[in-house]
Amino acid sequence: MSDQSCELFILRHAKSDWNTDVPSDFQRPLNKRGIKAIKQTAEWLDNYYDQPIKIISSPALRAWQTAVAVSEHLGIPEQDISFNGKLYLASHNRILGVLSEINKDIKAVMLIGHNPGLEELFDYLVIEGAPEFEDGKILPTATIAHIKLHTNWKDLQKDSGELVKVRRPE
Repeated sequence: MSDQSCELFILRHAKSDWNTDVPSDFQRPLNKRGIKAIKQTAEWLDNYYDQPIKIISSPALRAWQTAVAVSEHLGIPEQDISFNGKLYLASHNRILGVLSEINKDIKAVMLIGHNPGLEELFDYLVIEGAPEFEDGKILPTATIAHIKLHTNWKDLQKDSGELVKVRRPE
């Protein structure tokens, strides 16, 4: 069983800027608060987890900026980040499809994307223990959840993981 377990880090993109003149939601950048928060999250992760992590991110600008900030802090080259268009505003079922395509030799993945799909995925995978912050969200912006999965990427199913830790930036 131990050779089938995996570590999943679900990271919601940092706070984005709604006051821009960008033509679409896809192009919204991080705001100053988001940039500060994601640096805190990346620093925490660097101190918390010392194994190789594969980063898979939505290509939306706010998720891309989040992924690059985290990868820089962890020493992962930007070209090693997988940007997958299926993750943009994806449902948990679509995200499960992306996860099922991961090579079985990869044991730790960080998934960077958007709500509500990430919270739906969390609810689907985690047996119990989901925190709910004062704003009613499980994964507010720049929050990361570490889930130990008791199966491989192809066989993910309801309640196949347990929450190890959730970290929300200050």
